[in-house]
Amino acid sequence: MKISVFFLIFLIPLGANAATKKLKANIEDRTPPRAAPAPIVLTHDKPNFCIIGAQSGKSFGSEAAFESIVWKSDVVYIGETHDEPLDHLAQLEALKAMRIARGSKIAVGFEMLDAAQQPNLDDYAAGRLTEEEFLAKADWKPGRGFDFSLYKPLFDFVVKNKLRALALNVPRAVIAKIARGGLESLTAEERKTLPEKLEITKNKKYNEYLSTSFGEHGSSSTVKDFSFDNYAASMAAWNEGMGGRIAAFLAENPGYSVLVIAGNGHIIYNAAIPASVRSRLKGVRQASFYTENAVKCPETMPKEHKNMANYIWYLNHAPRSAPTVTLSTSAPAAIAPGTAPAAVSGR
Repeated sequence: MKISVFFLIFLIPLGANAATKKLKANIEDRTPPRAAPAPIVLTHDKPNFCIIGAQSGKSFGSEAAFESIVWKSDVVYIGETHDEPLDHLAQLEALKAMRIARGSKIAVGFEMLDAAQQPNLDDYAAGRLTEEEFLAKADWKPGRGFDFSLYKPLFDFVVKNKLRALALNVPRAVIAKIARGGLESLTAEERKTLPEKLEITKNKKYNEYLSTSFGEHGSSSTVKDFSFDNYAASMAAWNEGMGGRIAAFLAENPGYSVLVIAGNGHIIYNAAIPASVRSRLKGVRQASFYTENAVKCPETMPKEHKNMANYIWYLNHAPRSAPTVTLSTSAPAAIAPGTAPAAVSGR
């Protein structure tokens, strides 16, 4: 797992003040379709279906095995590095599998849109806005961070199949302010953008992950109060905000499932968004996939990948000619006043 530095352009607000009590997930008995498709073979020129259980080490390397996971889950997380095309093709395969089992009762949660754009996102998903109109209203411009062409197949699938779409994040200014001065630095209005229930994880592996990223970037920060405690608080607010929106949607929409499109750092060790959703929804069924590069499908899972998610999805990414600075959604690092937080990728 490599860690690279990225700058965040889009973060996404959540609805204010999610309920503090634990909700009950609206779970239906689901019977998978009888006709299981033929296995998908791992190749170099198409999305790789090389999936290994991160706890068990068991292979789930066929389409039928993959779909059996997706069909029984209320929330499916497919992590990504934002500029890796195969990660997005993997997300699309998950969405197709969900469509077979769930019909139109699916919402796709996007990390890369500000929740103030939810009305525009609703209009786009419902076909009331063209792609050009949506991109203009969302201020989604080339060079601003997320390459829309990589996400376009997902949006096209949502529109064509009349699915729901969700914006999942909190305002980037709020996250940056927490990282600079802690939760106590927020105004009453800023605090309303966060859920009432906000817990800083005690997951040892995840905190080690945050500590590594903070150690690389925190010492270079010129911000006086950029401490690890504030950094961890900003990450908690970030993840709890997205988790709160997912949980609220499931509680309010019986029979729906959610596909979460987010950076690997938001699902790693199931300690970020997945933990937030689990803490809010009684009986929720989740499956997280951490996407990892591999030239070929490993016969056994590398020990360093154990427990990084529910499953590791190995994808044969195109080689890079040199290290590049790109976008991720894993963790804000050194934050200068008035800027978005820097971040490290999930791999």
